[in-house]
Amino acid sequence: MTVSLPLKAKDYKSDQEVRWCPGCGDYSILAQIQKVMAEIQATRHNTVFVSGIGCSSRFPYYMNTYGFHSIHGRAPAIATGVKCANPELDVWVVTGDGDGFSIGGNHMIHLLRRNVNLKILLFNNRIYGLTKGQYSPTSPVGKKTKSSPYGSLDAPVSPISIAIGTEASFVARCVDVDVRYQQHILKRAADHRGSAFVEIYQDCNVYNHKAFDYATDRQTKDDHVLYLEHGKPMIFGKERNKGIRLNGITPEVVELGAGVSPDDLIIHDERSAEPTLAYLLSRMRYPEFPEPMGVYRAIERPTYEQQLLDQVASVTEKLGPGDLDEMFNAGDTWDVE
Repeated sequence: MTVSLPLKAKDYKSDQEVRWCPGCGDYSILAQIQKVMAEIQATRHNTVFVSGIGCSSRFPYYMNTYGFHSIHGRAPAIATGVKCANPELDVWVVTGDGDGFSIGGNHMIHLLRRNVNLKILLFNNRIYGLTKGQYSPTSPVGKKTKSSPYGSLDAPVSPISIAIGTEASFVARCVDVDVRYQQHILKRAADHRGSAFVEIYQDCNVYNHKAFDYATDRQTKDDHVLYLEHGKPMIFGKERNKGIRLNGITPEVVELGAGVSPDDLIIHDERSAEPTLAYLLSRMRYPEFPEPMGVYRAIERPTYEQQLLDQVASVTEKLGPGDLDEMFNAGDTWDVE
């Protein structure tokens, strides 16, 4: 079917029936991605979605682009191969907290530290949904599930902290139901050159419903969420009367007025080459702090695939294009009988 330009969100929808549980937060993320694809006029034959295993990993089926439903935890490795083989492709990785930071944690770390120019969407629902409700690497201590009936003893990992620790060049967070803000973050990620890591708080309404209620309830979220704005003081609250300042090297919540002004607060700097501030923000968690939403870090550094191409070109210029037959027959050989 011929589709006239400009493309619309519906043009990025595949003909496959979407099979997630009714009310799942994945529906919202899928809809926002399709809207963003239309807004940036992504070329469908030049776009690839790569996923691993899990509820989120059905994503490639529902996008009218190229896609690869790969194996558990290995989406970052496969996506790296796709991008290095054809750097002109726009590659997106869709994964979950279990797929991305349990069996796939090692691959995720190395993708981010290499700064491969692709986008990673981590759907974090703090539970294993596809396998029916076991605790995941991001589940809180004490979480009672089928695999931890007396409460999980494992300390949860922070995907944002890990991403910043690997020197990821773009790190951000948003939530599934905040659709306009989610679109804003996805567009920022799409525009970034390098590894763009976006954690999306996603509600699993069957096995971990309302895990992020504090960040989504309209009556309370303003007091529990800090929206990060580059170059501006960290102010939050329904009345915009609270802020974050440093007490030594420790952040603290303060009320504006009574001797405290916006000048006393931390000024957000997403472009700082030093990741310390971004890491500090990643440690701010509900209920002690408002949880930061937005772009933690957005810096420029060389991409892996461009360095790879440059290295290949340099070696080829120096040593020539090479000969596979000559290479295979070089050095010592043995006859095996």
